[in-house]
Amino acid sequence: MLSPRHETGPPDLTTPEGFAAFYEEHIDAVLGFVTRRVSDPHLAADLTADIFLAAMGSASGYRPDRGAPIAWLFGIARNVLSGHARGLARESGALARLSGRRLLEDEDVAALEARIDAQRAFRALAERHAALSEPLRAALDLVVLDQLTPAEAARALGVTQATVRVRLHRARRALGASGSMTARQMEAAR
Repeated sequence: MLSPRHETGPPDLTTPEGFAAFYEEHIDAVLGFVTRRVSDPHLAADLTADIFLAAMGSASGYRPDRGAPIAWLFGIARNVLSGHARGLARESGALARLSGRRLLEDEDVAALEARIDAQRAFRALAERHAALSEPLRAALDLVVLDQLTPAEAARALGVTQATVRVRLHRARRALGASGSMTARQMEAAR
């Protein structure tokens, strides 16, 4: 199977077979992206499903000349996670009223819990780099953790490649000066 970074064509989400292939190729990357950012297995499953639903709904807007499908998908993932974070306070009352959330099978919960536990070390390190501004952290996470190129990260963030490179330099300099966490340590925590 090709790595998502070596894709050349747009995702074919217009057919069930095309979407199934796209989903299979990217599910691990998306789950990794989500589980590094949330600790509840049900929430991780819900957000991952939301990301793929959003991708399906916006597939017609994907432009292959603007970047690889994985960068496009991570951009969607960032938007879904940001929307979730903004809506937490607003949703607290609605969540209390909801009673019929689809339950995951025990093996699904166990698999998500194992993935979340594996990210625990990363979250401990991530807390130490929380002093970085959000734009610096976002660029660093996309390049170091999610293994996007600076150009792909720029596409996901909606900024120029030069902006991403400046943010990476500043983030690495700040982390090096504080001695709290290096990019190598962040990579090892993956």
